[in-house]
Amino acid sequence: MIVPWLPVGFRLLDGRTLRFTLFEGEGWQIIETVERSRALIVLDSLGHRWLSTGIIEAGQFQCFEYGSQQFHLILDVQRSALCPVNLSKSPDSKAEALAFAQAFKATRNIDASSSLHDALYVEKLCRLLPVYSSEAFIADDVVLGQWLTGGMRISIRATDQLKQVLTWLSSNHLADVIGSAGFNSTASQNAFKPNNGESDEEQWRIEKQCEERSIKAAQRANNIAPFELAGRPNLSTFFNEHIIDIFRNSEQYAMMRIGFPASVVLHGPPGCGKTYAAERLVEYLDWPCFQIDASSVASPYVHDTRKKIAEIFDKAIEQAPAVIVIDEMDAFLADRRGGSDQHRVEEVAEFLRRIPQVQSHQVLILGMTNRIDIIDPAILRRGRFDHIIKVDYASESEVQALLENLLSELPKDDDLDLVALASAMAYRPLSDISFMVREGARLAVRSGKSRVSQEYLQAALDATTSRSDKDDSQYRIGFI
Repeated sequence: MIVPWLPVGFRLLDGRTLRFTLFEGEGWQIIETVERSRALIVLDSLGHRWLSTGIIEAGQFQCFEYGSQQFHLILDVQRSALCPVNLSKSPDSKAEALAFAQAFKATRNIDASSSLHDALYVEKLCRLLPVYSSEAFIADDVVLGQWLTGGMRISIRATDQLKQVLTWLSSNHLADVIGSAGFNSTASQNAFKPNNGESDEEQWRIEKQCEERSIKAAQRANNIAPFELAGRPNLSTFFNEHIIDIFRNSEQYAMMRIGFPASVVLHGPPGCGKTYAAERLVEYLDWPCFQIDASSVASPYVHDTRKKIAEIFDKAIEQAPAVIVIDEMDAFLADRRGGSDQHRVEEVAEFLRRIPQVQSHQVLILGMTNRIDIIDPAILRRGRFDHIIKVDYASESEVQALLENLLSELPKDDDLDLVALASAMAYRPLSDISFMVREGARLAVRSGKSRVSQEYLQAALDATTSRSDKDDSQYRIGFI
């Protein structure tokens, strides 16, 4: 058990609160705060050594006293790496690998002799801070290989062995990472020379995308507002707990052998917000999104649909973290025991093979269907789709929350009775609620009004009959 220097609940200089100590060594501790960010606390002697060697600059530390001790503090943002090099997990993307490589090179430009195998990686400062331990020096090529592989002592010069382990990183991207770390020998460049035929223009495009995703990830790290889905509090809670929190705090979850968020199926009646929920989550995560539906992959040619599905999975892995949305999954993944033809069997087999694979490459899969009962059981077992969530008709309170959200951006009267409207629309498809608000706004404009009032919403409600009702009052346009 690690004994923290500071008591649990201690308030740091920026107001964040100490939760527990993650790592420690001689003269340093890395803590986690209640707000799920990290901080590096250093004793005065080690902090002054870093300052004297120029590995960090004055002003990058915050100083404070507790008891008789003086401490230096580096506060970290939520998604920026802060951990010992020899205890960190392997990178999840080229952007993460490049960030470490750049920190490695910047450190070596200042300190050419200290061993970095147990240094503290502070991505925020673009530095590896040596801890000057008495352990034997480990060569830089092994340190970089060990970090890339998540603990395996493989030199970056052992090219064949390294390629076998780092299957998620193409040869040309691996060469970029090694070059960015300062290993620029001709032999190293030739060993990792691209062999996939990518043009310089294509390579530049991929690198640009990696850079942009890295910037967006840093921006998201500073925005810790929870995901909110109007009218669906339980679904919002599920996404926050089972997807967003696991991704944001991946290192803590990894200690408990919990990896990337598991795949999810949303099912329920039409018009209840499955597609809307998936779109809002993708928008919040801001990851590349790939769609699998009839318009994108269906083909009359033998094996062609399976190939298109495989291509989408491959592209998602290349741009991870990413999302694959499978819309109307019953169209592709119906039970094979129901007499499906060979094409359908082949498509289901492709999904069975790829779904567990992409999860290990940081690809989230969201499936949606109105017919969960006809999906192949092998697809729905845990390990492929761990979570099967029913998105049903909304309760009265959920309808009221959705009404408040839909009306929040419209000019409206202050005395709207949303409770009465919600009561009348409870347990109807959410698409009906959205239609009612649009219809009320249309009636207001048609009457020459500039605000939505209860009168127009009530008129819209009266006109918004459920499509499931046996009602002959629907519009009929045609010849009799």
